[in-house]
This record gives sequence, structure tokens and C-alpha cells, in this order.
Amino acid sequence: MGTERDLGTVGVGRRSVGPAESARANRTWWDADAENYHREHGSFLGAADFVWCPEGLREEDAALLGPIGALAGKLVLEVGAGSAMCSKWLAGHGVRPVAFDISAAMLRHGRPDAAATPSTALAVPVVQADAQHMPFSDDTFDLAFTAYGAVPFVADSAAVMAEAARVLRPGGRWVFSTTHPIRWAFPDSPGPEGLTASMSYFDRSPYVEFDEQGRATYVEHHRTFSDRVREIVGAGFRLVEVVEPEWPDTLTDEWGGWSPLRGKILPGTTIYLCELP
Repeated sequence: MGTERDLGTVGVGRRSVGPAESARANRTWWDADAENYHREHGSFLGAADFVWCPEGLREEDAALLGPIGALAGKLVLEVGAGSAMCSKWLAGHGVRPVAFDISAAMLRHGRPDAAATPSTALAVPVVQADAQHMPFSDDTFDLAFTAYGAVPFVADSAAVMAEAARVLRPGGRWVFSTTHPIRWAFPDSPGPEGLTASMSYFDRSPYVEFDEQGRATYVEHHRTFSDRVREIVGAGFRLVEVVEPEWPDTLTDEWGGWSPLRGKILPGTTIYLCELP
């Protein structure tokens, strides 16, 4: 794959990775992969659409942030926004989004240009930042969310939960989707080999891709379901709902290890809906 080649990736493994190394690796990875990512997944995600997961669940149908009519004028933070397509969709419905991501290249990819259609030309304020250290004041936002952003790519996901709680106003909602924790025990393959568990669900050692010097070029972190609930509650949230989207019969696309074959047997995504008191 081009990004691995460009970054000099020579191997994969499991080892401890701290917050700084993980942030550096994933910032570099997403900067290098921005074009490839949008070329491969852009038509599925849309330029101004809100898709929660590879199963194709859309906010338009799920309303996990709340009824769209009730969100007009609300100040909403998108964490790990990529090119901010979800925020653009919200802006088109009268919401006031702010989007941030660790990758400048991903954010640049979402900038409007002179050739953009009205839906993709929506201007959304963007910030480059690490989700473990959100550069916003306390009690600023009405809602915060991320669709597969930040949470699995940081060493200290408990800090992300705490930061989300800090920047939200009392009563604020925090909704995030990430890989279903059971997937960690299975090979990341869309075919039959991805249906046989081969790793311990309880092994929290990060998945690491590395170069010839042993430096991480990509890192992904695992938390069990109980770990995640502990982080959420520890940050002061109330866990309101957990959504495990089913694979729809009409979806034939594959996305990495997500596929119709696996999706009919194993859950691929978990969405956590949390609220502050």
C-alpha cells in the first residue's frame, strides 16, 4: 500500500506506545494517507454527509445527537473530524459546528474551493489539535461527537473522555463511534479467516506498524467494553445507550476488515451515547 511505502513501514507488532509517540505516528500517518483515504472512501462518506460507521448508519436516520430540528443554533464540537464532512452536514441544517483533527492534511482536504457545490462549500471552523488536549474553554459546547475519530488512535482515551466532559456544558451530550471491542480478538480480514478468534480480547497491547528504526508509523489502541464504560463514567458522564449497528442487506461494500460476510456474524461498530448531569 502506498502510505506504508511512503512512511517506510517494514513490519507490524504489539508493544507499549505512549501518548506522544502514538500522537506523532498517527498525525504522520493521516497526513500521508489523506488523499488515499478520500479516494477510497470518499464516495461512501460524502463531502457533506454524516455517516457513523462502515455499516452505513447515518445521523439523518439515527438522530443520535438529537432531533435535527432541535439542534439548530447549537454549538457542536466534532472530535477527530478528518475533512469535517459530518460538521458540514450539520452546518447545512443550521447547527454551529467546530471541527478539529490532529492531521492538517485531513483538515485541508475538507476546505471549500471555488469549484465546490453549495453543499460542500459550507464553511466550518477547523482547528488542528490532539484530542487528549482539546484547545477549548470549559463549558463551551452543547454537544460533542466523533465518528471513528481520535478515540482508537490515542494512548490515553480516558483523557479524551475527560476533555469532552470539560468542554461540554451541563446536560451536554457526547456521542462517539469506534470499532467494536470484540473485533480485537479476530484477524482484521473481510474474508472467512476473519471469523476465527486468534488473539486475546483482554490483551490491550497496541497494534503498531513500524519502520526500520522501530519507530511507530501507525498505532491503534484497544479497550475492552468494561474499560470503555469505566472511562465514560470516570469522566462524569452517564451512559445512556449503546448502539451496535447491524449490517444492512443492501450494503455490499467492504471497508478494511468490515464486510457483508463478517457483518452478518460479528458486530463491527459500537456507538456510545453519553450525557453529563
